[in-house]
Amino acid sequence: MNRPTSQAINSPVPVFAFWVYLMSDLVLFASLFATYAVLKDNTFGGPSGAQLFNMPLILLATIILLTSSLSAALALQAARLGNQAGTLGWLGLTFFLGAAFLYLEIAEFSKFVGEGHGWQTSGFLTAFFTLVGTHGLHISLGMIWMLLSGVHVLMRGLNRHTALRLGQLVTFWHFLDVVWIFIFTIVYLMGVNQL
Repeated sequence: MNRPTSQAINSPVPVFAFWVYLMSDLVLFASLFATYAVLKDNTFGGPSGAQLFNMPLILLATIILLTSSLSAALALQAARLGNQAGTLGWLGLTFFLGAAFLYLEIAEFSKFVGEGHGWQTSGFLTAFFTLVGTHGLHISLGMIWMLLSGVHVLMRGLNRHTALRLGQLVTFWHFLDVVWIFIFTIVYLMGVNQL
């Protein structure tokens, strides 16, 4: 089995590639926000965000996701200190909080569809489902990454390479939290305060 050499681990290429990916995600979300801004008032006679959004539920989801950002940072700190059990514990909590957030998002989508307000109902709902759903998809991918990272730590232990990869995972997770703060503000808060 070929192990990566220390030169390969220290190579700037994987780090650069990660940042290129993250910037491409930034462009993706910027375009989705722009699309939402254009279509948010196109309800086609259907309900608006003010009529649909359950703000206590959304606030709970926001608190859960922001808390998961803290637990992700603590997982990385534990990894840097060489604490394998702490790393796995904090990663596990982050995964659990991500799953709880995703459950609330899916429950919201299911409720809207069950009431006859699916993505095809209006331009507003198409933009809403696309933007929020894309964020949810990224949360799902982050959770898969977390599982794989946890298995890697469990099987191979902690080293510089693992800490680097965990740092990228945590950066990705923080990025998703920042995107959610914009979604919470632009979609939900501004949506319920429409005239």
